[in-house]
Amino acid sequence: MAIAKAERLMNLALCLLGARRPLTKRELRASIEAYLEVGGGPGRAGSEDAFNRMFERDKDDLRELGMVIETVENLDGEIAYQARRDSNRLPPITLDAEEAAALTLAAKVWQQARLAGAASGALQKLRAAGMPLADDSGSGTGDTGDPYGGHSALEPRIPVHEAAFEPLMVACRDRRPVTFAYRRSNAARPETRHVEPWTLECWRGHWYLAGFDRDRGAERVFRLSRITGPVRSRAGAYTAEVPDHVTVRETVERWAGEIATATARIRLRQGAGYPLRARATEVRDAGDGWDELEIPHGHGLDAWLVEFGPDVVVLEPAELRADVVDRLRAVAKG
Repeated sequence: MAIAKAERLMNLALCLLGARRPLTKRELRASIEAYLEVGGGPGRAGSEDAFNRMFERDKDDLRELGMVIETVENLDGEIAYQARRDSNRLPPITLDAEEAAALTLAAKVWQQARLAGAASGALQKLRAAGMPLADDSGSGTGDTGDPYGGHSALEPRIPVHEAAFEPLMVACRDRRPVTFAYRRSNAARPETRHVEPWTLECWRGHWYLAGFDRDRGAERVFRLSRITGPVRSRAGAYTAEVPDHVTVRETVERWAGEIATATARIRLRQGAGYPLRARATEVRDAGDGWDELEIPHGHGLDAWLVEFGPDVVVLEPAELRADVVDRLRAVAKG
């Protein structure tokens, strides 16, 4: 009967940790039962190749889990392996209840991106070091023995549907310039953009990229749902200074319409546009089934107003009214 992979990895880890000297692959194969069974055992055709492939995979898996495996050359000139205990011992880790709960929640957030595996592995290492992190099986009632009051019942999720999210996330992390085709809401065709990505922000269920647009020589914000085709990374360093996180976040909010710079006056059909009514600073009955609203006006408001179609009419400012008309014409042509 084949030995389970988890047991095989455990035996390899114990063997490497318990050895007083580096061990060759030959010695490891002779010491671990699972390796003796590979390909029918040593001496058979194909046996050595099968063992070598399995051993390399197992070694890589252990390293991925955080184990430090050293490769050395022994006195006979053979390659040997060892996992020294002092290199595989975590320093004392002390987290209070709130910090441990926050780490657990943060690790659950990224379920649709490349960080999911790294976050899960980090939690495993903390548990191995003795940290009593919140149990995923907790009921969240606070009376199940969870030392963090049932925080484990929270299941945060960040919805990500755009294919551009993951390559842009990696580009932001690695500080790597990118190019992509971007379709503005009032443009017939997408344009190629050369961008130095800074950060990704989610606002009202939509993801935005803030960065430095090389073609325009200024900071810009791009909505990920308008990126068409693949995101391609480019070699080279950034040419513009990256602002701190707070500044970048404010840029995203301003371009997405969160930060108001003026006031707009619109006419809204009664019984419609409740999100607009929630933002209104003043509402007046305009008669004939319409209300007149004053709402904060920031970048991106034109795109939002278009979503309400014939239920909204922009009265002022004139530039906002023109932007909404342009967008509606672009939609009609499409």
